[in-house]
Amino acid sequence: MSATAEAPPAAGAARTTKAARAEGAMAPKSIRRKNAALGLLAWVLGIVFVLPMAWMVLTSFHSESDAATNPPSLGAPLTLDSYREFFGAGGGASPWPALANSLTASVVSTLCVLILALPAAYALSIRPVRKWSDVLFFFLSTKMLPIVAGLLPIYLFAKNTGLLDNVWLLVILYTSMNLPIAVWMMQSFLAEVPPALIEAAQIDGAKLPTVLTRVVAPVAAPGIAATALICFIFSWNEMLFARVLTGVVAQTAPVFLTGFITSQGLFLAKVCAASLVISLPVLAAGFAAQDKLVQGLSLGAVK
Repeated sequence: MSATAEAPPAAGAARTTKAARAEGAMAPKSIRRKNAALGLLAWVLGIVFVLPMAWMVLTSFHSESDAATNPPSLGAPLTLDSYREFFGAGGGASPWPALANSLTASVVSTLCVLILALPAAYALSIRPVRKWSDVLFFFLSTKMLPIVAGLLPIYLFAKNTGLLDNVWLLVILYTSMNLPIAVWMMQSFLAEVPPALIEAAQIDGAKLPTVLTRVVAPVAAPGIAATALICFIFSWNEMLFARVLTGVVAQTAPVFLTGFITSQGLFLAKVCAASLVISLPVLAAGFAAQDKLVQGLSLGAVK
């Protein structure tokens, strides 16, 4: 009797096991379909974002007459005339001084931002000062004023101090412009540094500069790289200050680019060629630091 009574539960367990195996076999299929749909969506979004850039590159290799056709001609002959004219082969102004000014202002201001933001972020995250959240809000509040609202006082200051058309004025402005963003970003990155590492270094006699450069900076390197890249991009693309405060000597690449847009004649292919050349430093920096950028932007996102 006992053996007969135990049989139904065994059969039920077998059916339960088979059902679980069937569900387990179906689960990977649904996951694969979901991943395939997400992958397809990512490809579509990637193509949508890349298509304007690809169109600009193609247009830059067309003649002005072919670039101005409506609808545009995809099979038009390719030429390098727009690039030759951009680099001054046609007797125009050379872009190299403007590119050098942009590179100087962007690189130097980014280095200044990192030097100032690292100890500030250290004080607000690892060794928090009193009311550190209020300090962070103060940094953020400096970005609430539109740049154009402070343009006139800055212009008058630059005029009275003889700093108009000076690339070092742009360095100061870009540093002050990017510093609040850098402090906010690096504060979240440095908050992920294990305090035990800092305490061990301090027990060994390391001073604050040594802690920052030998302990904190290597651990938070992805976050620092992400901050540096974003500050570099913001500085390279800035145009309002450069347009108003510079002339010929300190002219930057975005300001130089606007000189190709005229009310007469055709300029589309030439503008596309100039835009591509001026975008290359930012694209190269982003490509070189893409691994650090992804790590830095995801640092602190998951606790």
